[in-house]
Amino acid sequence: MTTEATLQPEPEVTCTNCKACCCRLEVMLITDTGVPDHFIELDKWGSQTMARLADGWCAALDRATFKCSIYENRPWVCREFEMGGYECIAERAVNLMVG
Repeated sequence: MTTEATLQPEPEVTCTNCKACCCRLEVMLITDTGVPDHFIELDKWGSQTMARLADGWCAALDRATFKCSIYENRPWVCREFEMGGYECIAERAVNLMVG
């Protein structure tokens, strides 16, 4: 039996309801976009990645607003990760399941 609640589409993802789920993903720095050095770490293979805090969140995420504190200099991968796109919706679903 379906209910009205199950028929409601998920609201469109916007900057106000995003919740920055993608900011828990590992981000490799492939091109130079001007990411400040203190946000860059080397992984075990020597590749540059965005630094993450102990809880797994990107170090550049402003915790008060859940927006990128280096948005104008964000990595290429972040620029390509489309808000509301397939990967975004999939990551949001994973985060809802995990809690």
